[in-house]
Amino acid sequence: MATLSLTSLRQGLTKFDPSGLGIPVLVLLIMAMLVLPLPPLLLDLFFTFNILVGLIVIMVAIGVKRPLDFSSFPAVILLTTMLRLALNVASTRVILINGHEGPDAAGKVIEAFGEFVIAGNYLVGVVVFAILVIINFAVITKGAGRVSEVTARFTLDAMPGKQMAIDADLNAGVIDQETAKKRREEISQEADFFGSMDGASKFVKGDAVAGLIILFINIIGGMVVGLLQHDMSFKDAGQIYILLTIGDGLVAQIPALFLSLATAIVVTRVTTSENMTEQAKSQLSNPAAMLLSAGVLATLGIVPGMPSMTFLTLAATAAGIGIMILRGRAQAALEPTPEEAAAQAAAEAPKELDWDDVDTVDVIGLEIGYGLIPLVNAETGGQLMNRVKGVRKKLSAELGYLVQPVRIRDSLTLDPDHYRIVLNGVVRGKGEVKVGRELAISPGQVYGTLEGIPTKDPAFGLDAVWIDPAQRDYARTLGYTVVDAATAMATHLNKVLREGAAELLSHDETQQLLDKLATRFPKLVEDLVPAKLSLGVVTKVLQNLLDEGVSIRDMRSVMEALSEACGKTQDPAELTNMVRPRLGRMIVQSLLDEQDTLAVMTLDPTLEQILHNTIQQNRGDPNNIILEPGLAEGLFRALRESVKKVEDGGNNAVLVVSPVLRPWLSKAVKHRTEGLAVLSYSEIPDDQSVKVIETVEIASRDGMNE
Repeated sequence: MATLSLTSLRQGLTKFDPSGLGIPVLVLLIMAMLVLPLPPLLLDLFFTFNILVGLIVIMVAIGVKRPLDFSSFPAVILLTTMLRLALNVASTRVILINGHEGPDAAGKVIEAFGEFVIAGNYLVGVVVFAILVIINFAVITKGAGRVSEVTARFTLDAMPGKQMAIDADLNAGVIDQETAKKRREEISQEADFFGSMDGASKFVKGDAVAGLIILFINIIGGMVVGLLQHDMSFKDAGQIYILLTIGDGLVAQIPALFLSLATAIVVTRVTTSENMTEQAKSQLSNPAAMLLSAGVLATLGIVPGMPSMTFLTLAATAAGIGIMILRGRAQAALEPTPEEAAAQAAAEAPKELDWDDVDTVDVIGLEIGYGLIPLVNAETGGQLMNRVKGVRKKLSAELGYLVQPVRIRDSLTLDPDHYRIVLNGVVRGKGEVKVGRELAISPGQVYGTLEGIPTKDPAFGLDAVWIDPAQRDYARTLGYTVVDAATAMATHLNKVLREGAAELLSHDETQQLLDKLATRFPKLVEDLVPAKLSLGVVTKVLQNLLDEGVSIRDMRSVMEALSEACGKTQDPAELTNMVRPRLGRMIVQSLLDEQDTLAVMTLDPTLEQILHNTIQQNRGDPNNIILEPGLAEGLFRALRESVKKVEDGGNNAVLVVSPVLRPWLSKAVKHRTEGLAVLSYSEIPDDQSVKVIETVEIASRDGMNE
């Protein structure tokens, strides 16, 4: 049992840390000073220790980078305040008991402050002490208390927002659980710290008040003791006790001033990666401020009656410091920082190729020459960006899917006034516009000529003239259509995008269309894709519709038609032909005349039969029909003539053929007969009024024989 006790004792002594006794010993020492008399030697030691503690505290306060780095400061304020008050009590006891023995009765430190600091003049001492108390109490302590109070309130008010920000970062994956826990602890510690500082500032304020009260008590008590107990004269008693009291007050007040200043420094600190000295150095090293201040001082120095030498010396010093700062910054600007040097070395080092070095082409791009940059800059009145957004919005609404953004960038390879429209990395349109001029386009019949630069409309190739804006109204009276340069480019872009609508629709856009449709008709989409048709087949069908100028806004009808037809075939071309009749009303709608009548052209029955026979001979590949050259030439010439005749009559050019002929003929005339819409009989609604206004026929000499 004894062995066990000795072992436990040795282990306890081994783990014992003597440094942990510092605070308890200090507390016991403070309590002892309150009740036990101290000899003058110990008073000197403790007063000096008090000054040392005040210096240490203020130096630590200056060196911290954020308030939480000195989180023990509230407790330090309490202990140092109590130490100073205990010293006041102990020194008061000694002054009242032994003060009649002379100025050194309370120790050498008090005597030194009474004799040397205030030159032995108690009136001077009273004034100096009063000034110190006013500075400490009315300025530093009051300001620090107010800052502590406001900071504590704001910190507590901001806690919920900071906690929510931490939770948001944690949910977003920006930080991990450990970091979130650490940040929450810091927020809690910050709130506790500023709350404690709000209370601790009251200690400092109370200390200043207590010092003032103790001063008056010591003076009155000392005079009473000297006059009544030691039979001293009023002059002698005042000389001794007032000097001792003032010396004692100054010894205590100077550390109190240190502590008040440290409190103010801590609560007014702005949390940065720099301490107070580094902040002041970086922010006050302003060469302009130094040089201007030097100029003001120099001006004052040359005023008659002023101490010229002092002012001019300090002016020269300030100017020298400002010039040194300027030179240092200039040299630093020439020399790269370590980070810049490392970055430069890394940039110069050979780099391994990776996928980041492979650029993907822009889906839609608009390259402009440098002369057209003002059209893009909205600050200078450029309207091209707004026009492009308008084109995207209009096309997206008409085509039925979101058109990709248009990337506009300048190109040094282009002439200043030229531009190019690029789809998927391929140039699909180019043109030239004149900034500051407007484009007067001839619709075919005008009633006069204009002065300007003759050109062609970049979108449709019509005759046009670049005119001065002042001629706009005159040009319109002559029948011209007048647009600005940005509108001309936007119109060209609209035409190219509309023609390339099928190329702009990818699997991603199709999936987004299906996702949007599934929010309203989930069963329709779920049963069709990918159960019956793959995403690729659906995309190809939609591309075919767009390629033939059919909008895909009615996705529900498209999906229902595909759901009915997918059991018969999986071929996108055949599926497209089966979907079109379902969209007949939408297809026909834009082709009706003012009386809602569909004016159409038809093929001569003999010609249509010949084309049917040709397709039947190529049943294995209906999309690769080869006509006899004479027949093909005559057919397309007759179609062009008929289209011109119909359009001159104010009607839309619409050719109606059998469902078998429509796919091939639509593809064949797309680039040969512009403006011709080819429909099948099955695509025209049963209740739609139809009027045949032209029959397309060719002579036998063009290849049409029996």
